Amino acid sequence: MASAAAKRKPVFVKVDQLKPGTTGHTLVAKVLSSKTVLQKGRPGAAAAGPAARPTRIAECLIGDETGCILFTARNEQVDLLKPESTVIIRNAKIDMFKGSMRLAVDKWGRIEVTEPASFNVKEDNNLSLVEYELVNVAEE
Repeated sequence: MASAAAKRKPVFVKVDQLKPGTTGHTLVAKVLSSKTVLQKGRPGAAAAGPAARPTRIAECLIGDETGCILFTARNEQVDLLKPESTVIIRNAKIDMFKGSMRLAVDKWGRIEVTEPASFNVKEDNNLSLVEYELVNVAEE
């Protein structure tokens, strides 16, 4: 039965369908910009052990024809998410950062650079600019 699961086609979502607390998203997006927000460690320090590996985090604005969102790229992901490139993001999740949504890919997902997409990104619908209030639901 494992082969049936392997043949399952991923369901591609559009940026405007992303919601807080959701995971498993596969989407095609264009990278509009990339801004390094954290750079720790020195390149070449990897020889000193895994703890000394440099850490890079960049916030990349990505989007499709329905909207855009900030993607938190880590380490080698930063090299894939270059402005002007089109990427397929598989098994991404929504992280909340200061009340707003960020898209991220952990070790269970992956990013592939693909053919340039024909769509224009809808930049005036930035989901990362929407603030969500954390509501604690009282359990009965």
